[in-house]
Amino acid sequence: MARAASGQIALPLDWSAGGSNDGPLIVGTSNADAVRYLRHVATWPVRTAVLTGPPGSGRSLMGRLFASDTGGRVIDGHGSVSEEDVFHAWNAAQSSGSPLLIIAGAPPSDWNIALPDLASRLSAVPVLTIGEPDDCLARDLIEALFAQRGMALAPGVASYIVPRMERSYAMIHRVVAALDAASLEQGRRVGIRLTRETLLSQGLIDPDLLERQESTP
Repeated sequence: MARAASGQIALPLDWSAGGSNDGPLIVGTSNADAVRYLRHVATWPVRTAVLTGPPGSGRSLMGRLFASDTGGRVIDGHGSVSEEDVFHAWNAAQSSGSPLLIIAGAPPSDWNIALPDLASRLSAVPVLTIGEPDDCLARDLIEALFAQRGMALAPGVASYIVPRMERSYAMIHRVVAALDAASLEQGRRVGIRLTRETLLSQGLIDPDLLERQESTP
């Protein structure tokens, strides 16, 4: 189960749909509501939902797990198909009962939709939003990304990184890639010292913030 620390949702740490080749989706407060909604299709007021979130937040993975779990259709990127295709997909979902999930970088109100009928339909669609990661989710995601690369972290590394970095999924992926490359290049395990050196040299942590934190008793 997920840690029940302050602000953390007591949900399973992963969502692994049967038959999916993807790894687990880490669940925390920033995406728990979206995951819960996607896993309870029977309660949907309409057979369509829109999922938004920042880059690197796992929204495409959530879409693949949703498709595997429900058999529904996923449009990953509303601009990847025409408005007519989205319109027909919406109608097909309502008539067949098979759910439709549209993944986008912004809610439909920001899409500049030309088709009035599509705009009116999407105005009634629930929008699920993935927020930026909290402390627990950020730590779990760092550890999971290293595990996917087949690399072990020294104890305490993820907890050292989280309060010293910009809190975003994009930064988490940059940090993990930088540490992976540094570890391979130098032949060193990813410990606190390598982490500090690498993140400072690449400007991935604020040196002033680091100095203040490390000088605090």
